[in-house]
Amino acid sequence: MAKLKAATSNRLPSSVFGLPKQRKYAMEDRGHQIAAKERATEMEHKGKLSPAHASRIRAKANQLLGLEFALP
Repeated sequence: MAKLKAATSNRLPSSVFGLPKQRKYAMEDRGHQIAAKERATEMEHKGKLSPAHASRIRAKANQLLGLEFALP
């Protein structure tokens, strides 16, 4: 997975972000979708992300990955 540069991130539609209003947790490809799920769980455990936001990010990633009934 390549690091997402700011110029590339700015061109992405809001619909590919786990938190679209904040434009955080970009998920433009499979690698970023998997990483977003992992980072959301990690940040939730560290107390830097609310459980609701983490759940929303994981659900969005699962949707983009085509996982209908994935575990959190």
